[in-house]
Amino acid sequence: MSACRLCRWLLVALVGLCTAGCINDDEPELTSLVAVGDRLPDFSVVMSDGSTLTTDMLGGSESMIVFFTTTCGDCRRELPRINAYALAHPEVRVVCIARSQAEADIAAFWTTEGLTLPYSPQPDARVYNLFATAGVPRIYCADASLRVTAEYVEEFPLWK
Repeated sequence: MSACRLCRWLLVALVGLCTAGCINDDEPELTSLVAVGDRLPDFSVVMSDGSTLTTDMLGGSESMIVFFTTTCGDCRRELPRINAYALAHPEVRVVCIARSQAEADIAAFWTTEGLTLPYSPQPDARVYNLFATAGVPRIYCADASLRVTAEYVEEFPLWK
């Protein structure tokens, strides 16, 4: 293979990897179960500080629910940006909920990156599956009445 063809192939492969997101062939088609205008599903999670958070506790202010795994390259790239966004917009309650990931792995990543956002480790995808069937990072924004105002999967125009 010539050097030019090899370079073109590597460029195509690199672009493909960068745009693919954290979706793999084993996951079902990306299906959102919550649409703009819907009320947030009812859930309850234990946060990293030991407190419990419920859907109703998000009412009264704007909120952002971020689903992630620290094994996902896109999530690893976006979580520091989300943390910066949360620090710049304290009026928005930002909550990170893991999709099937244990506390130890998340805590190590949070420490390494200096993240300050609260997060909820989840042993399974039970909470995530109330919102969608596949694809992280995934963000749902909601208003004070708990109505979804925006959904983002992999691309977040909030800080671009």
